[in-house]
Amino acid sequence: MKIVIQLVLWVVIGVLGYLLFNAVYGEVKFNDLKVVRYQKAVNKLKEIQKSQMAYKQITGKFAEDFDQLIAFIDTAEFVLTERRDTLVLDEEATRRYRVDTNKEITIIDTLGFRSVKDSLFQGTDRYKTMMNVPAPVADAKFEMEAGTILKSDVPIPVFEAKVSKDILLADQPKDYVAKEKQVVSVEGVNGAYLTVGSMTEVKTAGNWPKSYGDAED
Repeated sequence: MKIVIQLVLWVVIGVLGYLLFNAVYGEVKFNDLKVVRYQKAVNKLKEIQKSQMAYKQITGKFAEDFDQLIAFIDTAEFVLTERRDTLVLDEEATRRYRVDTNKEITIIDTLGFRSVKDSLFQGTDRYKTMMNVPAPVADAKFEMEAGTILKSDVPIPVFEAKVSKDILLADQPKDYVAKEKQVVSVEGVNGAYLTVGSMTEVKTAGNWPKSYGDAED
């Protein structure tokens, strides 16, 4: 009877050890996969971010949807300029003091034009797929919107692009995903979404940590 009890205990210990190993190893595998998928999504969000910044630089606002943004990249051009300082006669000061007086001014010369597509994407067409989320969900797209918010009664252009962690981790254990959506950490992606920009704040940065790359525009 003693031998039987010992065998049962060893079996129980073995099963518990296996379950513990699986729990720990399963979370390690989940975290490794999460980092890979987040990095791919962040790379896309950074392309959306720089495209939107170019759109605002030229038009004064942000694109409301991807069709608008892609059409802009296809056709828009940056103006290439050169700034130089020079001295000119300050006529008002010369009249006032009755002696020749110079003042410094800045002259901006137009040197030419360069397409946004070449500047941002080196002539490739990968911007045409930047809305596609690298996730196990078929045909998943980043959500994006744009508009204005009031700051001191002044309308300020804003935009936001995001993807839910539920989409990026759709094929992973639900308890792991639920825990990940509650993350509050300097080294983690806080909240339920990977996001760049904001519809409630004047910001164009992403919400990912530096380990995924610069979040600023």
